Amino acid sequence: MRLTLDAIDHRIIQHLRADGRMSNADLAAAVGLSPSACLRRVRLLEESGTIRGYTALIDENRTGNQAVVIAQITLERQTEDYLNRFEAAIRKCPEVRKCDLMTGMSDYLVRVEIPSAADYERVHKDILSRLPGVSRIHSSFAIRSVL
Repeated sequence: MRLTLDAIDHRIIQHLRADGRMSNADLAAAVGLSPSACLRRVRLLEESGTIRGYTALIDENRTGNQAVVIAQITLERQTEDYLNRFEAAIRKCPEVRKCDLMTGMSDYLVRVEIPSAADYERVHKDILSRLPGVSRIHSSFAIRSVL
């Protein structure tokens, strides 16, 4: 189901992006709706798939994962079979926090979170380079998160 979003829907999304745990009463007040009308809209946004879920933002410095590497991965081929096999395998990698299929020079942009820069050598050698169809990996270490 595809919804046509109006200004209030966009404000609801904006507030939930900033605070996904915001109470319905606070959200309703922030966007100028009654709590029941606001809840109906949020449920429609969820049912339509516009809101796909809720998540927690984690301070990686407190979890032991203090290094972030962005890896650009290029596959040998871009056939459906290669893409499916790669995607199924990368979903099993606990160090990989995000993986996006891209346009441009590389096929995938992968966010890897590890305890230290030294740990990335193991991830690169034992995991990323062994994923099906990988022909090239270009890695960059994040200095700090801005957003």
